[in-house]
Amino acid sequence: MQPPVIPPRYLRTHEAAMFLGLSPRTFEKHRTYGTGPIYRKLGGRVVYAIVDLQQWADSGTVSSTSDPNSKTVRPASSQHRITRRKAQVPIGLADTPSRSIRDLESNVGFPASQCDG
Repeated sequence: MQPPVIPPRYLRTHEAAMFLGLSPRTFEKHRTYGTGPIYRKLGGRVVYAIVDLQQWADSGTVSSTSDPNSKTVRPASSQHRITRRKAQVPIGLADTPSRSIRDLESNVGFPASQCDG
């Protein structure tokens, strides 16, 4: 006689993502930003309890789009805005503030209007 098959109590990231219909990468982002479900580390492996996955998913339950008490599960994103870094000016051009844009364009090789920033 075979012993009874016990369903897994914990799911790895890939399995947890499939369980909720999300991508594994989304789970990794949520884990990084601290916006996802509670997880555990067992011997270096990240695992999720099924109960925790269900509670996290249930936190986004709403009855109407106009429900003022709704707690939407937000997309994975950091709490801090990341600003784009401005293009760095080559060293020879950075110390010449009095030069005109045309002079700089001739040294760089393309118009400054095409630069980002």
